[in-house]
Amino acid sequence: MNLSATGMAAAVAVGLVTALLAVIRARTAVIGAGTALTGAAAVFAGAAALAGGSFSLVLPGVLPLSGVALTLDPLGGLFVAVTGGVAVATGIYAVSYADTPDLRARGVQVALPVFVVAMVLVPAAANVATLLVCWELMALASLVLVVAEHRRGPQVASAGRWYAVMTHLGFMSVLIGLMVFVAHAPDDSFTALREAGRHLSPAVAGVVFVAALAGFGSKAGIVPLHAWLPRAHPEAPSHVSALMSAAMVNLGVYGLVRVGVDLLGGGAAWWWLLVLALGALSAVYGILQAAMSSDLKRLLGQSTTENMGLVLIGVGAAGLFASFGDHTLAALALTAALLHVVGHAAFKTLLFLAAGSVLHATGSRDLDALGGLRPVMPVTTAAFGLGALAASALPPGTAFVSEWLLLQALIHGLPAGGVTAAIAMPVAVAAVALTAGLAVATFVKAFGVGFLARPRSDAASNAHESPFTMLAGMGVAAVVCVVLALWPAGILPAVQAAAGGVAVSGDVTLRLDQATGALSPLLLTLGLVAAVIVVAGVVRAVVARRVRREARLWDCGGGPMSARMEYTATSFAEPLQRVFDDVVQPELDVDVSHHQESRYLVQAVEYRRKMPDRIERRLYRPVLSVITAWGEAGRVLAPGSVHRYLGYGFYAVCGVLILLAVTR
Repeated sequence: MNLSATGMAAAVAVGLVTALLAVIRARTAVIGAGTALTGAAAVFAGAAALAGGSFSLVLPGVLPLSGVALTLDPLGGLFVAVTGGVAVATGIYAVSYADTPDLRARGVQVALPVFVVAMVLVPAAANVATLLVCWELMALASLVLVVAEHRRGPQVASAGRWYAVMTHLGFMSVLIGLMVFVAHAPDDSFTALREAGRHLSPAVAGVVFVAALAGFGSKAGIVPLHAWLPRAHPEAPSHVSALMSAAMVNLGVYGLVRVGVDLLGGGAAWWWLLVLALGALSAVYGILQAAMSSDLKRLLGQSTTENMGLVLIGVGAAGLFASFGDHTLAALALTAALLHVVGHAAFKTLLFLAAGSVLHATGSRDLDALGGLRPVMPVTTAAFGLGALAASALPPGTAFVSEWLLLQALIHGLPAGGVTAAIAMPVAVAAVALTAGLAVATFVKAFGVGFLARPRSDAASNAHESPFTMLAGMGVAAVVCVVLALWPAGILPAVQAAAGGVAVSGDVTLRLDQATGALSPLLLTLGLVAAVIVVAGVVRAVVARRVRREARLWDCGGGPMSARMEYTATSFAEPLQRVFDDVVQPELDVDVSHHQESRYLVQAVEYRRKMPDRIERRLYRPVLSVITAWGEAGRVLAPGSVHRYLGYGFYAVCGVLILLAVTR
C-alpha cells in the first residue's frame, strides 16, 4: 500500500468512525475534530497522488454488477487535496460554530463527515457505478446539511427544495450521459470507457458530452443551471456553505474534465466553444448579481457562480486549443483553470467562515444593517479583508496569478484557431476583464459597508469576536491564501501534473514556456509594500512640519453625521445598477406617506429595491407554472373516487384490446 492509498484509507476510516460517533451523540468538538482529521488525511492522499504515488483498488462484492473501483491519478489527487484542505478549516471552525441546538441534531452531525467522505471519494472513483453512488451520497448528505436550520424560517425549506430538485435533475443528466457511454463499452470501468471513447461516432460522443455538461455544470452552479446556488449557500450553516462553495462545486469541474478531456479524448471544437460561452456568461452574470446583493452570504454564493465561470473559460479554452492541435496553450489554459480552482477554494473558505463569524456575532447577514465591526471584531475583519483582496484579482491577491495566466492563454491563443479563435478569444478576454473590475467593486462594497464606518443597527453595535476555534479555522484558510498569493510556484508543479502538461516554469518568477510573459508575485508584492511605505513616510514628513490643530469636519451645516448618512450596500451598488439596468432589470417600489393635515407635507418615504434573477424569471417560472397547472389538472382527474379509478382501468383495458385487434 503506497502513500496515496494509505491517505485515502485513513480519510475514509476516520470519516466513518466520526459518523458512528455522531450516531451515539458525540460532542460537536469530536465531530469537528474528526472532520478536520478526515480532511488532513485527504490532503496527504492527494499530495501523494500528485507526486506520482497513484493507486488502484477493486472491491467486486460491494456493489452489484461492477463492484467498487477506486484509483487516484494526479487529476483526481488535486481535487481530493483541495477538498481535504477545505474540510480541515471547516472542521476546526465547526467545533464552536456547530454547538447550537439545530446543528447538534444527530442527523446533522452524521451528515457532516459523510459529506466530506463522499466528496473525497468522487475524484477517486474508477468506474461509473462508484462515481454515481458517491455522487448521490454527496448530494443527499449535503441536502440534510442545507436544511439543518429549517426552524429558522420557511426560506430554508424553500432552499432545500430547490437544491433537491436541481441536484437530482443534474444527477439524472449525468446518469443518462454515462449510460449512453457505457452502452458502447465492454464495461463501466474508466479504462474501458477511455478506449471506447476513441471509437464513438460524433453524434453519440456529442450526446454524452452535452449530458455530462448539463449534469456536472448544474453542480458547478453555472448559468442557467445556477438557481439553487444563491438559495442554498446563504441558508446552509456557514461551515457547510464553505464546504459546498469551496469544495463541492469543484467536483462539477472535475466531472467535466474527466469525461470531456480524459474519457472522450477531447472531442470537437464546438463542445469547448459551448463551455467557454457558458463560462463567460456565468462569470459576468454571477458577479453582476453579487454586485447588486445586500445579503452577505448570498453575495458570496453568487460570487461562486462567477468564479466557476472563470474556471470554465479556462477549461473551454484548453479544449479548444487542443482541438486546434496547440497542446502547449491547452496546458496553459487548463493550468490556469485548475490553479483558480485551488485559489477559489482557499479564499471562498475564508470568506464564508468570516461571514459565519459575523452571523454568529450579530445574527444578521444584511450588509445594510451592519458596519462598525472593525473595533469589536478585529480578527474577523482582517480575515474578511484578506479574503476580499484574494477574490478581487488585484495584486497581491490569490486570484491574481490564475487570472493573469488565463488572460495570457486567451491572448496568445488568438492566432491559434483562425476565425473561431479570432471571435471567441477577444470575447473571453473582455468577459474576464469585466468580471475582474466588477469583482473589485463588489468586495469593496462588502468590506467597506459591512465592516467599516459606523454601525447601522444595535446588533452591529453589540457584536463580539468569535471563539478561538472559529478564528483558528479562518486562520488556516488565511495562511493558504497568503501562500498562494506570494508563492504560487510552490503548487504549480502539482497543478501542471493534474493538467497533463508543463506550460509555466520558474520559482520566484513565473515564465511562460513557448510564449512571452513573466510575473513575479513576490517581487510585485514587495514593490507595492515598499511604495506604500515610501508614500506614507513622505506624507508623514510633510505633515509633521506643519502645526497640527483639531477642527470640526465640514458637515454642510447639518450637524454631526450619523450612520443614516453613510453609504449602504444598496446605495453603493446603485450606479452599477443604472449601468446594467437592462441586464439585471431591478424591481423598484417607492412609497410616500403624507401628513393627514396636508398632502403637501411628506411624512416618510420608503424605498424598496428587489433584484430578481432575470434568467430564473424567464426560464424557471414558466416551467413551474406548467407543472403547477399539471398538478391542478391531476386533482380533477384523481378526486379520490374508487368508481372513477375502476372506470379508468376499464377504459384503458378496452383501449389496449382495440389497439391489438386493429394492429394484428
